[in-house]
Amino acid sequence: MKTITIHVGGMHCGSCETIVKEALEELGGVESVDVSLDSQTAMVVYDEGSVSPETLKATIEKEGYTVSG
Repeated sequence: MKTITIHVGGMHCGSCETIVKEALEELGGVESVDVSLDSQTAMVVYDEGSVSPETLKATIEKEGYTVSG
C-alpha cells in the first residue's frame, strides 16, 4: 500500500468533502480516504498495482475540483 496527499482546490463545504471522499472510495484499489476541507487535501491509501495517482487525480477533477501534489 502507498499513501498520497493530493491538494484539492475548490472545496467550500462539508458536502464537497463527501463528494471527493465517496468518488475516491468507489475506485478499486483504494483502501482509505481522508478528505480535509480545512487543509484542502485528500490523503489516500491505495494499492499502486490497482490504481495510479493519475487516476486518483482524474477522479477528483471529474467531480469539478482542481488538483495539485
